[in-house]
Amino acid sequence: MKFISRNKSRNRQLHGMSDLEMLTTSVSQWFRTAQGSEVLEAERAITGPIINRLFGYHILQMGCDEKYSLIDESPAGHKIVFAPAWRADARSAVADNGELPLASDSIDVVVIHHALDFTDDSHRLLREATRVLRPGGQMLIIGFNPYSHWGVWKVFKRKLNIPWRGRFISKGRLTDWLRLLNLRTDSIEYGLHFLPLNNSWLLKYAQKIERFGSKIKSPLGGAYFLLCVKQIGSMTPIHPKWRPVPASVAGVVAAEKTRIRIH
Repeated sequence: MKFISRNKSRNRQLHGMSDLEMLTTSVSQWFRTAQGSEVLEAERAITGPIINRLFGYHILQMGCDEKYSLIDESPAGHKIVFAPAWRADARSAVADNGELPLASDSIDVVVIHHALDFTDDSHRLLREATRVLRPGGQMLIIGFNPYSHWGVWKVFKRKLNIPWRGRFISKGRLTDWLRLLNLRTDSIEYGLHFLPLNNSWLLKYAQKIERFGSKIKSPLGGAYFLLCVKQIGSMTPIHPKWRPVPASVAGVVAAEKTRIRIH
């Protein structure tokens, strides 16, 4: 019984997403595989033109590994990419995506690179991203699309492996969350039109399939790229509170207005 209990404990550690360091290491390793490399290349091809037209001084990327940046070519002067967990080879400052060491309304552009897919609390992460984004600022969210061949493939795969252990939040649910946070959806694109097979020979055709899927604007791509804007809070007009005028004073004022000058 002790042996079974020990195995269950180990399985919980492997299957759960509480060990952030293990998760970031797994994501980092996956991006180095043939499949992960094609995914990253396809995502950079789509996000590059979008990010290049998002202006501001401060841009923040929230992701699972700071080494895979999508914002290097951004025109923003100050680029921020935190390491989400401590590692011996980490080159960036470490910060929890759900508790950023940044002032509210201080960032012009936020890029969320699959961070919502690989977190214990997607609501908390999205609220934190919204908190640091300035009113009128823009947020680009990259997430896996459950309504795609990648989403179908996830059903039949072991949830221990990347990317199949991710949440795959639907676009509809995400837009509902954004609406509650006063974020207006501006545009959405889809990518990862190639099959989710980790086969080097088949992945040689990934770019060709990707170009075709983008050309026909297929909504069945394995990832969505949703751009939204933080709404500026509507101003509530302040009406002056008029003090009631005593009857005696009102009578004097009326008399003054009706007084006739005699020459």
